Amino acid sequence: MATPRIVGTGSTATVQAMLDALGRLDIDTVLGLLDDDVVYQNVSLPKTRGKAAVAKQLRLFGRYCTAFEAINHRVAADGNIVLTERTDIVEVGGVRSEFWVCGTFEVRDGKIVLWRDYFDWANLLAGAAKGVGKAVFGTIRGRLG
Repeated sequence: MATPRIVGTGSTATVQAMLDALGRLDIDTVLGLLDDDVVYQNVSLPKTRGKAAVAKQLRLFGRYCTAFEAINHRVAADGNIVLTERTDIVEVGGVRSEFWVCGTFEVRDGKIVLWRDYFDWANLLAGAAKGVGKAVFGTIRGRLG
């Protein structure tokens, strides 16, 4: 696994480095920022425990995702706990979906031990539907145009 280079110090820098690496779809760097016993969860879905299990999920994400961006609107930290309020943008093929996410991260010794994202299913599905609509409209316009 790649050894991540963290610019700055503290838990917030670790979380930002992880989100930046995810934005580059650099899964090895993301994994380098996770503790071996990390717990990852998209709330309402089951928890994933351990770096090996999280690696499977992230590699699947990296295989199908063509672009990812996390736009932080607010970041708050209290010691080793970091909260993010952000818009995540996920692109798969020509379909781009934007949706609201609130994340909780716990960092120990420079590694993320807890990564829990909260999102609203209606907001997620609306973002996906909008992305599909734009992709279909763009295809039709291209064929007619």
